[in-house]
Amino acid sequence: MTDYTATVTVRLKRGVLDPEAETTQQALERLGFELDDLRSADRFEVDLAAADADEAADRAGEMAERLLANPTIHDYDVAVAER
Repeated sequence: MTDYTATVTVRLKRGVLDPEAETTQQALERLGFELDDLRSADRFEVDLAAADADEAADRAGEMAERLLANPTIHDYDVAVAER
């Protein structure tokens, strides 16, 4: 078994209201920053042992599907790095 860190990034799908991002975007624009869009995201780092990186990614993906994200309104990405 090898130790991995799986990073799961969860964000709302496009078209789903994101009041936190809207408020932050307005504040950034008031500060003079020009931007086309802003979306908020949650990032989870999971340390785990697995036989290989694919298994670690599969397990982290299952965590996202079952708890970390609501697949109806969220998209998520999983990245795995060896520790």
